[in-house]
Amino acid sequence: MSLERPLQELPLLTEDLEVSLLASQKSKRQKRLHVACLDAENTPQELIQNWSPPHKHPRVTDKGKENVFVLARRPRRRKDSIGACWDLLPDELLLRILSCLSLRDLLRTSRICKRWHQLAFDESLWQSVDLEGKVRLGSALGQVLSAGTLTLRCPHTSIGEPCFTHKEQLRVQHMDLSGCTVSPEVINDVISRCTQLQNLSLEGLVLSDGILQSIARNPQLGRLNLSGCSGFSSETLANMLQSCTRLTELNVSWCDFSNEHVKAVVSDVTPSISQLNISGYRQNLTMEDVRSLVERCPNIVNLDLSDSVLVTTDSFPVLQQLPSLRQLGLSRCYQIHPAALLDFERFEGLQTLEVFGLVQDNHLTALMKELPKLRINSQRFSNIARPSPSGRGGGSMWGLTCRLVYKL
Repeated sequence: MSLERPLQELPLLTEDLEVSLLASQKSKRQKRLHVACLDAENTPQELIQNWSPPHKHPRVTDKGKENVFVLARRPRRRKDSIGACWDLLPDELLLRILSCLSLRDLLRTSRICKRWHQLAFDESLWQSVDLEGKVRLGSALGQVLSAGTLTLRCPHTSIGEPCFTHKEQLRVQHMDLSGCTVSPEVINDVISRCTQLQNLSLEGLVLSDGILQSIARNPQLGRLNLSGCSGFSSETLANMLQSCTRLTELNVSWCDFSNEHVKAVVSDVTPSISQLNISGYRQNLTMEDVRSLVERCPNIVNLDLSDSVLVTTDSFPVLQQLPSLRQLGLSRCYQIHPAALLDFERFEGLQTLEVFGLVQDNHLTALMKELPKLRINSQRFSNIARPSPSGRGGGSMWGLTCRLVYKL
């Protein structure tokens, strides 16, 4: 018996894939038909609800308010919200912020609004001002002083009419107007409003009797620099010196003085004076004046008698009567022989000796060896009552620093 069977034809793989694809498509069409039949009129309502997507429930509103819509909008940020924040700050905090600004920025800030203009000129911000770099000052000077300035420095400036807005007394205590281009009338207009001056420098200015009378109304005046001044009488000078009883430093060097002016200084300056510069009077300062000065002012520490050709070696025993004398200026007192300078070894408290023009440079070293305890010719220019050494301030005077400084 034969075990061989005829080979049967097997369906191709592709045919099976076609059958399976057809079957899957048929099932999808059946599903779509099944869903489509839900739209027939005989479809139960319950079945429609189960197959339909969930709907939002209507909002329950009060009776009579079914159709009321509420519109809400997020508030926009105001463009001036930053300015509004500044307006909310108290004056005390704003003044603290303004105190950090420079003079130029402070003036710019004063133009923003009325409130900021008032705060920018608050007296607490203008206590010390340096306007040296300002070429010309007019009404600005009156505005600065009226703002309550205590310390004002504006040397070498052209000053016009200050235009004060009120007649109240100024608060200024320290003022430097050295070398300014200004009329005596303007100076008097400023000084006549001052009664609290403690330090004043009018070096190189043309003054008047009225100005010295105004200076005399400052009982707290301690330093006065009138070096190179002119235009006032000896009588007015004497009256002013008699009124200023608290002067400790006075510089009246190289003024347009007669012998009567010099005698007014040595006879009427307050006995408590400790530093005095009365140099530059060649034939007008006599030995008798030196004796009167030493007798009247025994507490002098720094004395400058330079450029007085009538001062001789006879003044040494007189000057030795000043127990507190530490600095002495005898430059260009040509009646003093260089060899006589060795007598200053007897001045126990003397520390500095200025003798420019009396000793040649080749002999100066030998003099220093003979007087080792003295500093000889260490300072060419006197600093008595001057705001700053050698006229260079750098924003400060008499050791006081100005906060607001004008810069180009």
